[in-house]
Amino acid sequence: MSGPDGSRQLIKSHDFVQVSAIAGLLAAAFALSGCDKPASQAAAPPAPPVTVAQPVKRTVTDWDEFTGRFEAVEEVQVRPRVGGFVNSVEFQDGAIVRQGDLLYVIDPRPFEAVATQAEGQLSDARARVELAKRELDRGLNLVQTSAVSEQVVDQRRQALQAAHAAEMQAEGALKAAKLNIEFTHVAAPLTGRVSRHLVSPGNLVQGSDTGTSTLLTSIVALDPIYIYFDMDEATFIKYSKLWFEGRRPSSRDTANPVQVTLAGETKPSHEGTVNFLDNRLDVSTGTLRSRAVVKNTDLSILPGQFGRVRLIGSAPYEALLIPDVAVATDQSRKIVFVVKPDDTVEARPVVLGPLDDGLRVIREGLKPDDRIIVNGIQRARVGAKVAPQTAQAPAGAKP
Repeated sequence: MSGPDGSRQLIKSHDFVQVSAIAGLLAAAFALSGCDKPASQAAAPPAPPVTVAQPVKRTVTDWDEFTGRFEAVEEVQVRPRVGGFVNSVEFQDGAIVRQGDLLYVIDPRPFEAVATQAEGQLSDARARVELAKRELDRGLNLVQTSAVSEQVVDQRRQALQAAHAAEMQAEGALKAAKLNIEFTHVAAPLTGRVSRHLVSPGNLVQGSDTGTSTLLTSIVALDPIYIYFDMDEATFIKYSKLWFEGRRPSSRDTANPVQVTLAGETKPSHEGTVNFLDNRLDVSTGTLRSRAVVKNTDLSILPGQFGRVRLIGSAPYEALLIPDVAVATDQSRKIVFVVKPDDTVEARPVVLGPLDDGLRVIREGLKPDDRIIVNGIQRARVGAKVAPQTAQAPAGAKP
């Protein structure tokens, strides 16, 4: 077409072709950039860092734990030997008392009166003895001149013997009266901690001569102190086997050491030795009653408390130990994560032993040169690579 309108129409068609070409180039560029983006996102992430350590090798001894209860080595119930009214209480409830300390005073006046009466009877008996001696001496002199018969001398000799017997009875009555006066002062029979007073001044108490003496208080000795614990039959058999093999001394003839942990403690705080094993197992529980004596110099342990008793359970032996946090549970078995030479992770089943100074004994499953993951277990995956960093060796490790 010719004319102005036709020229404009041609120019517009040319511009449309250029715009379409530019749009195509831009689309291609965006397509190329879109292809590069997934490739960068698919790059493998870096290996997660973990801390590894080799097992510690050192000499250890197994300890078995039992639950025990403390009991006093000596315990006494304080009761009066004579009856009467209580005059005073001479101790503070719950205090430490020494042997011989005065605890109670019972009214001594009735016993003092009896003692005075016994003294008079003794004086009378001694006077009778003196008279009988003089009469016998006189009879012995007269019998030589036949002034008296032998029968009279024999009678006087018998009278002297009777007077001596009466004197001895009077002496015994006086001693008993003085003892009763002494018993009115009730003293502590041993050193220990006294309980509260059960009878106040002014009350009447019954003595031991009545058969139903009144309980005044009680005293328990605190240093040393016993702890009783029950050993199961399997442990007893294990100890017997070790004794027959010569690998562990028997507690019947050797004071094997024990360590005691009190309630609320994480480590043993007291030490002692085994000093008694019963002569038979309890048929109802299948356990053997055992006892250890423990030092209690600070008097912090009271009878009736519970404690955990650790008893030596083996001869010393070389063992591999790892931190207890490195042990994981896979269903019914225990495992640790081992980093292999190519830095990949392997789950290794292990057989655990007891704890020793915060480290877990490994009986089976590890070698001394294995690298164990001790920190970062949650980042480790079996078969995947990790970035191991060596931890500082624990104290007690052997090179």
